[in-house]
Amino acid sequence: MEETDEIILFQEFNNSIDANIIKSKLDANDIPCFLTQENLANLYPGNHLPAFQVQLHLFARDAERARQLIQGPHLHIDDETTIHCPFCSSLKIERDFPKVLSRKFFTGLGVLFFGLFIPQKKVYHCQDCDREFN
Repeated sequence: MEETDEIILFQEFNNSIDANIIKSKLDANDIPCFLTQENLANLYPGNHLPAFQVQLHLFARDAERARQLIQGPHLHIDDETTIHCPFCSSLKIERDFPKVLSRKFFTGLGVLFFGLFIPQKKVYHCQDCDREFN
């Protein structure tokens, strides 16, 4: 095995969607790569611990070409359909169940006294300012 056949950790992602988009772009340009820890990241969404991040691996000889492809021209984002945070205008938005303690408390009371778990509506959560909105 040559030194150029070494497999390296190229990049880490907080979710599998972003990782698969980059992987697809690299695959389309004949750069062999694979993902690891994808299932853990899907089991624990929104958790930004390094143990729960999707990892993209590729050969060391392809790293520079992959960097150029990823940093190259990007697709145009339509501002009308893209969800922005109303507080900080960030694009780092995830959709999940509310993390507000009072909502969790009332859901817990409903399960405790009535045996009913009524799921709450999902809300948008900004990863930059840590606020929730509809």
